[in-house]
Amino acid sequence: MMTKVGFLPEETSSFVGRRAELARLETALAERRMTTLIGPGGVGKTRLALRAARAAADRYPDGAWWADLSPLYDDALLLPTVSDAVGLADHTLRMPVEALCEWLSDKRLLLVLDSAEHLRAPCSHLLAELLTTSPGLTVLVTSRRPLGTRGEHAVRIQPLPVDGAPDALQLFEDRLRASDPHAGLEAPGDRAAAADICRRLEGIPLAIELAAAGIGRHTVAQLATRIGTRFDAPVDAEDLTASRLDLLADDSLWPRRHRTLRTTIGWSHELCTPLERLLWARLTLLRTDFDAETAREVCTGGPLTPREVDRALQGLVAQSVVQRDGTRYRMLDTLREYGRMWLAELGEERAAADRHARSFLGLARRAHEGWTGPDQITWYHTIADTHLDLCAALDHLLAHDVAAAQEMAGRVGFFWACCGHLSEARGYAQRALESGPVEGPHRTRLQWVLGVAALLQGDFATAEKYGALCTAIALYDHDDEGMLGATYLSGLTQLMNGEPAAALEAAERVLRMTETAPPDGGPDGRRATATDCATDTTYEPGACEPTASEPTASEPTASEPTASESGTCEPGAREPGASEPGGDSAPLESAHRLRCRLITVFALTALGRLTESGRAAAALRRACERGGEYWTRSYADYQLALIALLQGRPEASAVHARAMLAGKHRLRDSFGIALGLDILAAAIAAQGAGAQAARVYGTGHAYWRMVGHPQRGTPELGPVRETCELQARAAVGDEAYQRAFERGQADNAEVGLAAALHSDLQL
Repeated sequence: MMTKVGFLPEETSSFVGRRAELARLETALAERRMTTLIGPGGVGKTRLALRAARAAADRYPDGAWWADLSPLYDDALLLPTVSDAVGLADHTLRMPVEALCEWLSDKRLLLVLDSAEHLRAPCSHLLAELLTTSPGLTVLVTSRRPLGTRGEHAVRIQPLPVDGAPDALQLFEDRLRASDPHAGLEAPGDRAAAADICRRLEGIPLAIELAAAGIGRHTVAQLATRIGTRFDAPVDAEDLTASRLDLLADDSLWPRRHRTLRTTIGWSHELCTPLERLLWARLTLLRTDFDAETAREVCTGGPLTPREVDRALQGLVAQSVVQRDGTRYRMLDTLREYGRMWLAELGEERAAADRHARSFLGLARRAHEGWTGPDQITWYHTIADTHLDLCAALDHLLAHDVAAAQEMAGRVGFFWACCGHLSEARGYAQRALESGPVEGPHRTRLQWVLGVAALLQGDFATAEKYGALCTAIALYDHDDEGMLGATYLSGLTQLMNGEPAAALEAAERVLRMTETAPPDGGPDGRRATATDCATDTTYEPGACEPTASEPTASEPTASEPTASESGTCEPGAREPGASEPGGDSAPLESAHRLRCRLITVFALTALGRLTESGRAAAALRRACERGGEYWTRSYADYQLALIALLQGRPEASAVHARAMLAGKHRLRDSFGIALGLDILAAAIAAQGAGAQAARVYGTGHAYWRMVGHPQRGTPELGPVRETCELQARAAVGDEAYQRAFERGQADNAEVGLAAALHSDLQL
């Protein structure tokens, strides 16, 4: 959940006891810069850290932020995960650790790293650098062992007391009622039997929760007897009825409480049906939260049919092996470890990894095909939320199926570039190209991803090189889509280098050259190109301006202004007197074609041909609306805002800018939001609201810091920014401007964006 500033996970079950530990942690967080909660798996470190972080969050102006490290299977994923956790989406060529240190250097925040034991050395090294360069940083870590970082304060977490305190018994009863609201400990002997269970389980919270989940098949007294028998009986290596997982570890190497938890998990494992055990093992390949459909894709095979997967999944939820939150599921890392051991015992590791990789290759294909359709935002978020699983699938395919890896890296690359995972997009595309020969669209797509990632990182020379390569390969392969994509990459590079005429000429040429769709009203029976739209005399500047007051928003929202409010031409709301060639029945255009048309809009604006650019931008926006496309549509809104501002219509500019920001917020596109805030600040300044413009401008600077650039954009945006600052300073004076600007910079990003979307001007 979003805290006042920051992000901490929701608590989905009751929290019991731990008053003394919370008091110790409160003191430690106030006096120490790094505190590590240590203890065996299942002892409650994560829940305690979460409760302590939430209690302390208000003391940190820049918030409390949570990074779950348990799904990470590779050291290389640590830096991207921590950067994501604190809101950094670096778009530069700097070393990632340098970018993170710079981002945190002036912040006062609490960073929580959960489950760091399998990454002790890299975590220790990273935290040593962060704590050295970020004097306002406080770190709370959970790990089974100390990290060994200089200045680390280790706090050992013990199980819940089982004698003289009701905490363990209270936890058992709470979890019992959570699984069955009618259950309780009212029957004679139940409370004593439950207390005996808690003592047998030595107060370990996870063991108690697993035991409570098993009550549905037993009375409390029967459960106590079974657990007693299970714990008292020695493990016999010759006894084939014993849990095979008990034979995998040397008891002499396990501390007593580790053995207690392992035995409890083994007992829960025995309570499962054979198919539930098999599903438990196969689910361990999933690194992130998942839904039932993903479970079926990854785990179906042999005796586990899709229907049996559904049935077994519900059984694991009932046993508390898998946690359910709405339609999403997850497994605790301690239980995942156990399942992985079982998977290895079954000899299914390779087969399970193959299924996992096939599933996420399929996801990448569907997302790529759905980019231009009405589910674009859903796919965008799905790719972002399954990032670790996609990385794992790619790593597996690079080792075992190079052709599939090359396809997958090309299909997810643009999503990752848009999500801010530029290093991963570029790294995987490079590895895929170097892993073996690749031909056709997959080769073009990989080189295109490399070029786009380089461009967004400010590496224009590399972007230019890959733009030329993509063009040559697409021409050789007679690949129209590849040609459109290459022209977008080359055209954007030319625009950033101040060459709009060259970008316009190339984009228009390729749009005509690749026009093979059925006629839809363009000249000579062609689909209308951007040039046709730009010369359409039915467009008039201002025809798309608002007819009502600007929309207001107290916080970023997924909905956008209506046509009557914003003038941004929502579906069914054409400009007066205008009609789009072909009407709404025109076929949907591909993502690459829409992006190529966007290049013409940017180029026309840069060349000062504002009336033509406005017509082309409005037509492009309508084309995006027909398919439910938001990414390109938001940049069309951005251009409409810039055009209106340059034409002296700041009110219309502000509305278009807010429409852009609403779209980019839905896509979590920090780079796009930074651009939109700059143009909105300029529009507000042009209306004389200097203090509000300064605050929005300050928020824009905060977003630019998120992506690692001072300010980016095509060259014509520079004078607009300068004019914005001069107008705002002139309106309120230098001192008031600076105060408002610093307030915008200091705001939490979401809070600042919400204020920017609020349209009431304070002149």
